[in-house]
Amino acid sequence: MLINTSRTTEVAWRYMNVNMQFPAELEKLNELAYNLWWVWNADALELFRNIDRENWHALKSNPIILLHSLSAEQIQQLAQDKKFMQKLDKVYASFRSYMDVPHDASRPSIAYFSMEYGIANILKIYSGGLGVLAGDYLKEASDSNVDLVAVGLLYRYGYFKQTLSPEGEQIANDEIQNFNDLPIRQMFNADGSPFILEVPYPNRTVYAQVWAVSVGRITLYLMDTDIDKNSEWDRAITYHLYGGDWENRIKQEVLLGIGGMLLLNQLGIKKDVYHCNEGHAALMGLQRMVDLVEKEHLEFNEALEVVRSSGLYTCHTPVPAGHDYFQEDLFYKYMSSYPARLGIEWHDLIGMGRNNPEDSNEKFSMSVFALNTCQEANGVSKLHGAVSQKMFAPVWKGYFPEELHVGYVTNGVHMDTWAAHEWKEIYEENFPHEWISDLSNLKMWEKYAELPDRLIWDTRMALKKKLITFLHEAFADSLRTQCDPARIVQAASQMSEKTLIIGFARRFATYKRAHLLFTDLKRLDKIVNDPKHPVQFLFAGKAHPADGGGKGLIKRIIEISRMPEFMGKIIFLENYDMRLAKRLVSGVDIWLNTPTRPLEASGTSGQKAQMNGVLNFSVLDGWWYEGYVDGAGWAITDKRVYENQAHQDQLDATTIYNMLENQIIPLYYNQNQDGYSHDWIQAIKKSVTQITPRFTTKRMMDDYYDKFYNKLRDRHNLMIANNYEKTKEIVAWKKNIAANWDSIEVVEVDMPQTNIKMEDDFPIKVVLDTHQLKDTGVGIEVVAFNSSLISGETLLGTQELKMTKQVGSILTFETNYSFGHSGGVKLGLRMFPKHELLPHRMDFAYVKWL
Repeated sequence: MLINTSRTTEVAWRYMNVNMQFPAELEKLNELAYNLWWVWNADALELFRNIDRENWHALKSNPIILLHSLSAEQIQQLAQDKKFMQKLDKVYASFRSYMDVPHDASRPSIAYFSMEYGIANILKIYSGGLGVLAGDYLKEASDSNVDLVAVGLLYRYGYFKQTLSPEGEQIANDEIQNFNDLPIRQMFNADGSPFILEVPYPNRTVYAQVWAVSVGRITLYLMDTDIDKNSEWDRAITYHLYGGDWENRIKQEVLLGIGGMLLLNQLGIKKDVYHCNEGHAALMGLQRMVDLVEKEHLEFNEALEVVRSSGLYTCHTPVPAGHDYFQEDLFYKYMSSYPARLGIEWHDLIGMGRNNPEDSNEKFSMSVFALNTCQEANGVSKLHGAVSQKMFAPVWKGYFPEELHVGYVTNGVHMDTWAAHEWKEIYEENFPHEWISDLSNLKMWEKYAELPDRLIWDTRMALKKKLITFLHEAFADSLRTQCDPARIVQAASQMSEKTLIIGFARRFATYKRAHLLFTDLKRLDKIVNDPKHPVQFLFAGKAHPADGGGKGLIKRIIEISRMPEFMGKIIFLENYDMRLAKRLVSGVDIWLNTPTRPLEASGTSGQKAQMNGVLNFSVLDGWWYEGYVDGAGWAITDKRVYENQAHQDQLDATTIYNMLENQIIPLYYNQNQDGYSHDWIQAIKKSVTQITPRFTTKRMMDDYYDKFYNKLRDRHNLMIANNYEKTKEIVAWKKNIAANWDSIEVVEVDMPQTNIKMEDDFPIKVVLDTHQLKDTGVGIEVVAFNSSLISGETLLGTQELKMTKQVGSILTFETNYSFGHSGGVKLGLRMFPKHELLPHRMDFAYVKWL
């Protein structure tokens, strides 16, 4: 028998924490590195950068890796460097002054759950806008002294790194994260053993170690299942963000929602409001109900009432297809034990995730479950709020979309993170001392209009130079894979701060319509190759690995960028991430956005751009629908001319070309003898003064408190007071209404059937016999619509009838309805339950049309 001369098995790596040892005087540096406050503090960033300026970029601006790379000799040198130590002391004093401010106890405390967070480029637990928004929100919570705790997952591979093949195909690369190299700390028990969370899964327990991330004053807890105690099947739960099949997705959402609540319970953390950022975390409501049933001995309906009273669900998705739906058999596999724990039947639980609870063919929707377990819900822009009302209307069939309680808070961005350092220095010099905590003050921003035109233009040019330098350094290798290396010099030489640069960077989904610009290549050729008025387009973005259409768009742009006439004029930058985003939103001149309306829920990249003096050129969708100001950017109409999308795309593309040729390019190049465009600067001033203060996370945070958090806190406190007295009262009332609703008899409806004059009163009378209900908690209202050839059917409004008489179980309701409109009007009479403890009609959406 031949004896093999070589044999081995696959390496079984084991990850361990190796702690840095610093002399006492440098422990401050270590403390700073492990708090992501440095992400948005320029002095702290500069402190770390100065330790090794030559390698800071190569180390991906990661202070943990930087400090790990220092030798004992280098550490001693730092400790003996008086200038460095003085700078360290100054930054640390600023940090402690910031950290030592107590939470604002007058505001409700928040538990925030999200599948992803984009806080820093080096912590790869985000894929795009949803995560970056969540990360900005945590930073704002810290700046605003909010008592907030956040929960998420720690992904071993994060979201994929994008590279491009020589043929222009997107390649999704998995890059493992070494958690020891990240600004996160593993949690340990008092005895020094790892803190391990136990989460129940079918026929087994899944174990998660927990990591704490300090985001200024806020703590983000991340759960990680990639440990030896789990099977390979379960270790993979936290391998990839949005990776795997539907079964892995539900496993992730069980960990986030149920595991997240178990984690807070184990840490002894209770908050006033529980905020579900997208439907991924909806199962947190399920675990909260289990806790109330098993620990507080409430019955299911009481537990649901308490959970709802402090729950907020934020939807970021404008179409039903974008939500998570699970087949009943898969949902049953993971949730079958919960009905018994709640004292209900299986059909009761799964029905809470269906538009039609009795339809056994309908999948379970996490979003519908979130709506049914949260008292409040919101979209993420004014337009998206209206879109969400229509999208969720099937949950409450007795009401029309515009009547629903679903509100909106328009997304914003974190000024200290996304405004370039150059702009913040200008603000420090020209704005009041506390400007950063008063960002929503429109009056304060008027000072921006007083800045010299030359200062604004020079700052813009400096930021464009910075972008070009960054692209030369960071993307030389990637550009070599996209074209003939001999043309790299040509492409690089055409990048100049004097050129009008237009940026388009976002997730490459087909509805974003990145292809519009390339509808007429001959016309585009003339635009970009005008020798007196050159234009350059920078594209960046990832397509989901399963999105063939999005990947095809990327390939097509690469193909066009290689055509001789577009070489150096159309450039695609690979691996769009937060670091590249910050350079783009501060360095280009125009931010282009061309979604199919109304499929842009909000969008925040344009908000980041405009606070850096970049002008938006966008479809009136998402945030731009309410943000656009005439003369402060450009708007592509929201009106649809063609039902055929291809025809509409053609029209919109023509509009883009026309506006570039006739408005945007001439305005930019209308430069005076001093070398800048006065009219362009006026547009920037108008954009910053009138738009910036309305789209920051400061305003966003305040809106959440004013619209949702405060009233949730107040109602929750009411519902839990005196051993849940009000909870038990409203549940008993709902049970009585539900048991007797169908037996309520309509005795009389008196409504004249004659032509009526607009100024005349229209008397309406309704008589009900409530029989065994023994309650007057019933309302009747008139619902009026009018019809128009122009606007279609429009809800005119409602008018409640007044109960004028009660004789035993006989209730009489009357009103005089006033018509405010002429023409065709249709009236309906709607019966509904009413009680002072109901937060809104959708909370108990029983309806009978008379």
